[in-house]
Amino acid sequence: MEVSNKTRVTQFILLGLSSNPDLQIIFFLLFLVMYLLTVTGNLLILITIYTESRLHSPMYFFLSHLSFVDLCFSTVTAPKVIINFLSQSKTISFSDCIAQLFFFHFVGCVECFHLTLMAYDRYVAICKPLHYTTIMNRRACLLLVFSTWVGGFLHSFIQVVLTVQLPFCGPNEIDHFFCDVQPLSVLACSDIFINETIVIANTGSISLGCFLGVSISYAYIISTILKIRSSEGRKKAFSTCASHLTVVTLFFGPCVFIYMRPSVTFAADKVISVFYTIVTPWLNPFIYALRNEEVKKAMKKLGGGKMYFLEMKMN
Repeated sequence: MEVSNKTRVTQFILLGLSSNPDLQIIFFLLFLVMYLLTVTGNLLILITIYTESRLHSPMYFFLSHLSFVDLCFSTVTAPKVIINFLSQSKTISFSDCIAQLFFFHFVGCVECFHLTLMAYDRYVAICKPLHYTTIMNRRACLLLVFSTWVGGFLHSFIQVVLTVQLPFCGPNEIDHFFCDVQPLSVLACSDIFINETIVIANTGSISLGCFLGVSISYAYIISTILKIRSSEGRKKAFSTCASHLTVVTLFFGPCVFIYMRPSVTFAADKVISVFYTIVTPWLNPFIYALRNEEVKKAMKKLGGGKMYFLEMKMN
């Protein structure tokens, strides 16, 4: 039968992480707590940096933007996943599925670019400290952040265009907990070789470019740090980069495994996807807040101010 004569799929069924009712309750509680902590942690960083004048520098401007991106990135997938754990009907309309795919790749790509941008910021701060305020001025910071959103939009637009033009005529069960290019592509009723090649080339060039950007930045950073005579100075310089390197590893590692290969389904794919869509945005506030003394002090000051306000109000 010709593809044109087949009925086009109007909705998909997300199979999720497990069909076991007991596990679904556990996953619901776990994911709900993690999402609430993600929202709370990232909002706390945003408020802290916005209200504390000592943190109004390029480094913390980029950190606040990362918190905003993490908040958006988690929100694209987490609420739907959490609802589906308790829902009998795990369907998602075709248009909602494509919208989720678009925003997932849009914000995810912005995060890739932004982590690379943060590596460049650390490079300028450590390797060119005398020119830091000149190079990373407010206008430059805003333009760099804006460029990450433009790049993310272009990447996501390509992914959506390639996916939408595929014919979907059944089956309609997506073996995943959210709509993504690879789980959707395997359901297409036509050859996906060309689409797959373009998707891998597009994602691969972004991943490779970001990886090289981060690697080159840190090669210069490490070289400069090793030249510092003071052990205390070296320790302080390394500590400013440790948090960022941790986040880069947690985010890029799973992404490379998922997107730098053909649309072959592995049992571990969904677990790995949970890690970079849910776990990493949840961990980021803890990684940055717990390892950064200035952020911790500002949070304590913010908390102390709130307590003082409440005491005054009660009196």
